[in-house]
Amino acid sequence: MNNFLKQWSEAAYTTAGFFWMALWAFALGYVISSMIQVFVTEKRMQKTMGDTEGKGVLLGTFFGFISSSCSFAALASTKSLFKKGASFVSSIAFLLASTNLVIELGIIISIFLGWQFVVGEYVGGVLLILISWLLIRLINPKKLIKNARKNLKEKDDDEGDESKSWKKKMQSEKGWAKVSKQYGMEWKMVWKDVTVGFTIAGIVAAFVPDSFFQTLFINSGNGNTDFTFFEILEHIIVGPVAAFLTFIGSMGNIPLAALLFGKGVSFAGVMAFIFSDLVVFPILRINAKYYGWKMSLFILFLLFMSLIGASLILHYSFDLLGILPDPSQVKIQDSEYFKIDYTFFLNIAFLLVSGFLIYLGFFKRKDVKQMKEMAPKSQLLENILKYAALSCYVWLAGGLIVKFFIL
Repeated sequence: MNNFLKQWSEAAYTTAGFFWMALWAFALGYVISSMIQVFVTEKRMQKTMGDTEGKGVLLGTFFGFISSSCSFAALASTKSLFKKGASFVSSIAFLLASTNLVIELGIIISIFLGWQFVVGEYVGGVLLILISWLLIRLINPKKLIKNARKNLKEKDDDEGDESKSWKKKMQSEKGWAKVSKQYGMEWKMVWKDVTVGFTIAGIVAAFVPDSFFQTLFINSGNGNTDFTFFEILEHIIVGPVAAFLTFIGSMGNIPLAALLFGKGVSFAGVMAFIFSDLVVFPILRINAKYYGWKMSLFILFLLFMSLIGASLILHYSFDLLGILPDPSQVKIQDSEYFKIDYTFFLNIAFLLVSGFLIYLGFFKRKDVKQMKEMAPKSQLLENILKYAALSCYVWLAGGLIVKFFIL
């Protein structure tokens, strides 16, 4: 019993430490993301992208880079851009960039995994786009694309204040109130995923033995960093399966990715795990609702093949350059999470910024509404995640009480 209580307390404390490490990064990323989404509209993006394929892919990648990291927001924005006339390949570029090249994801990865994974994330995101573009050119699914456009509902979803320039919006209190509304929505979109993901990471760190990972990922652990091609390929395939089982997005999965790497999973396998937020069933179902099942399955095939290719290229390129990260350097189970350092002061600063934004958008300017389209989530899955997140808070509270008042 005492052993369980000790593990429980350590799991809860580790999760709380993960939250504290990442808090300022989440806030910074979502402030930037909210500003961009309010001041740069989807209609303006599409007009800028045009219908030239090369230019569209380049600009789709850029607009994705400055967009929201939430998969459900990215799906809705991608659908909107595609419906407004953006090419299929530039829409896919936007989707991949908005879930793999965003600023906040890079910051979180740098905290938990280090610079090699940040480079891998951004270079890998570009590789995902290029491989998808190549596959689309080779397969040339014209009929699928035509039918997908037909499946989209013909409704007017243009923004009402499109005539206003971004400069005028930035100079108005109403514009910043919309930023605060969007900031609140960003947190509303991810709080369940982040809570469940970080709690799972703490539980895995405290309860799951290394032997489990050595069974799941062939030849991992025991300090081994020399993998055969087929072992790396197995890690790449199992990575998305593990991501699917967690049912959470990449932002919530980063601490778990760090734990996987620390347990000896290959660099390629961990990158595949991080890249996997668009190849899970909820995303498949939403794409089917938008474009039809045939196109949804094609997108799944496209992204999965791109994920495999990008992860392999990254692993062998980093190995050739001699910059493969060392698992022993990733140590996130630190007993001094809450010491007075730069993390403490950044968290305080962004808590104050968050407080001001909440006051502006939800108290001072209640009249302002921010209508940002979201992909239609499964109500059943949302309820499961909601109750799972609430259960996580009970688990964390109990574990922290055990740590500080019982043991």
